[in-house]
Amino acid sequence: MTDVPVGARVLRGRGWAARLIASRKFQKWAAGFLPTRGIVRREGEALFDLLSGFCQSQILMALVQFDIPQMLLARPRMVDELAQLCDVPPARMVILMRAAEALALVKQKRGGRFVLARRGAALVGVPGLADMIKHHDILYRDLADSVAFFRGETKTELADFWPYVFGGEMDADVAKTYSDLMARSQELVAEDTLRALDFSKATTLLDVGGGSGAFLEKVGRAYPKLDLMLFDLPKVAPSAAPRFAAAGMMARAQIAEGSFVHDPIPTGADAISLVRVLYDHSDTMVAALLAKCHAALADDGLLYISEPMSGGDAPERAGDVYFALYTLAMQTGKARSIAEISALCTDAGFEVIATPKPLRSFVTRCLLARKLNVNKH
Repeated sequence: MTDVPVGARVLRGRGWAARLIASRKFQKWAAGFLPTRGIVRREGEALFDLLSGFCQSQILMALVQFDIPQMLLARPRMVDELAQLCDVPPARMVILMRAAEALALVKQKRGGRFVLARRGAALVGVPGLADMIKHHDILYRDLADSVAFFRGETKTELADFWPYVFGGEMDADVAKTYSDLMARSQELVAEDTLRALDFSKATTLLDVGGGSGAFLEKVGRAYPKLDLMLFDLPKVAPSAAPRFAAAGMMARAQIAEGSFVHDPIPTGADAISLVRVLYDHSDTMVAALLAKCHAALADDGLLYISEPMSGGDAPERAGDVYFALYTLAMQTGKARSIAEISALCTDAGFEVIATPKPLRSFVTRCLLARKLNVNKH
């Protein structure tokens, strides 16, 4: 035993523990032994949650598709009324509502009327969440054959749904779908980004891939003296003008059209933001984009990055389960850790100066970097 390296002994020990836990005889004993009974129950419940996860997501999808949360927000309703409004057989609506209650989305009051539970009310209140849930029907189809998906054999629909990632022309209807979905889901991202990062040292902020200007509008309201610039595809960028006009920001806002895949980044800003942009693209494309941002900024210019990220050495559910699979289905990008993004920024000539702890990692995580002053370094 002394000739076996310590690391190998640890791995052998871990393998032994796994084999013991996998033993049906051990499981049966542990389920009846008082000190381990709770662990067995919790692990069993966790495994069953994984097993039933698809059913849970379909319950959520059905509720949103039928618009039941909005119906219950208006007033409590009986099952028969919901069945009639949704054109669902009453017996099946009972099953749907009982499942929704089990998931803590609704509650049944005395007399049989259903109301929204706290979680269901939050579902209604989160901007863009219902739209994103409806959009998931594409992802579900892409994941239908999980073995083929992970082998890379699936021709995914998501790859066609987001054609902008290739930097090419976009149909006007596709561009509107993209812009609307991004704008509605941008509010929470903007809120958490503004809580995490300070924009007070910038005088002009250029939002690259800024869509219809939802993020810039939020930053502009928080920093009234900040000048705003937006850069996005020709079919997308003009949609920001009505938003800026309605917010009274046209006097301090500029809109530039182009593709950061093919065109240089506009100059004139002392800060650039990349909000939910990097994870859409490959490492090669991200490196090229960061190099363009570096070229567009003067020395000491600031780079703000905000997007969902992988947990890195400590994988976590939002980044390493949901966003990792979503970007894999897009076939162009990936969820990166804060360390990976920091390394890409450093390679591009930036100094990372802040990586604040995320408030809600399932919404976004942020990084602030500064272009190194070549005269000082």
